[in-house]
Amino acid sequence: MLTSRHCDLFNRPFFQFAQLKKYAPETIPQLKANYKAAWQDWQSVIGQVAQRLARDNPQFAPPHIERWCNGWQVRAHFFAYFKYAQYSDAAAILSVLLNRRRLTVSLDWHCYKADVSPIALPQYNRWLDVLEAERYAAFDIWHGADDEYADYPTVAQSGVPVLNGKDDFFCIGRHIERADLGKTDSAAWIADTVRALLPLYEACFDD
Repeated sequence: MLTSRHCDLFNRPFFQFAQLKKYAPETIPQLKANYKAAWQDWQSVIGQVAQRLARDNPQFAPPHIERWCNGWQVRAHFFAYFKYAQYSDAAAILSVLLNRRRLTVSLDWHCYKADVSPIALPQYNRWLDVLEAERYAAFDIWHGADDEYADYPTVAQSGVPVLNGKDDFFCIGRHIERADLGKTDSAAWIADTVRALLPLYEACFDD
């Protein structure tokens, strides 16, 4: 289970090892240990989600789970995503993000994969055409360029979303705030949210 303690891991002034070595070298061993332990919890939760999803939907590929560091810095958040195996190269993803503020599950456009994606951004944006306002009224919706720590409106509050040009896209999803994380079965909640977003995810690939 994820708790507020996992969010607090990311509440720090800097993340780069060069800065840590300069300003707080004595903290590095414990920092690494804390990150590894928290990331193992994260990996376990995402693995549980994968098992839950695979039980009723064999289309899912194994999840991608980003590592806790990239060699020169520790992460400012933990990130994972799910895709259908047949769309493994596509930039449309069902992402799971844990940062210092909250846990988020959303339909997202993975910009880093855009160059190799068999679908382009206009195809991803087709989910907007099938968005049922009543069904997703309580889900948050936000522009892809919005800050990950920002407050987002719900579908009910925002009305019909409007794209700001050809490079714009929206994400749609749900959150658990830091203070509420320990009160929720994280794996069950993530799996349920992914399932709820599947009709929109699948719409990205409709011909």
